[in-house]
Amino acid sequence: MQRWTHYRFRSVWDLDAPPALVYSVLEDPARYPLWWTQVRRVRPVDERSGTALIRSVLPYGIHVTLTGLLRDPARGVLEVALRGDIEGWARWTVRPRGGPGAGRTRALYEQEVEVRAALLRRFAVPGRPLFRLNHALMMRAGRQGLAALLAGPPEAV
Repeated sequence: MQRWTHYRFRSVWDLDAPPALVYSVLEDPARYPLWWTQVRRVRPVDERSGTALIRSVLPYGIHVTLTGLLRDPARGVLEVALRGDIEGWARWTVRPRGGPGAGRTRALYEQEVEVRAALLRRFAVPGRPLFRLNHALMMRAGRQGLAALLAGPPEAV
């Protein structure tokens, strides 16, 4: 049975930077608005959690609280729980791409969420294709923003 308010997303970002550098940028959500324009605001709550406002193409902002579940630099994994307008989890897995010492990275983003915001639930069936497109455009812009940051001067990272 299709749950129209349930989403699973998967995005792969190939980046021309070493995995350790990519991981260090991804593990600092407070800086996301500097390179990912759809992440409009991030505010820390404590050492493990914070709030974020996310808005892509559609004229609706998603308010969410993120709580760190896993931070494992050796395995290249970052995972958070999401609560608010959407509830579920999101995970980054950062791995080397190419041969040893190639200095390139593949970052896999996975997310599984249930929509909780009343307006988004109301438009769950007719809006589903638009919601998926909105997410895809956001992820594309995020990859471009991160790639631009990593290609810039080292002091910017």
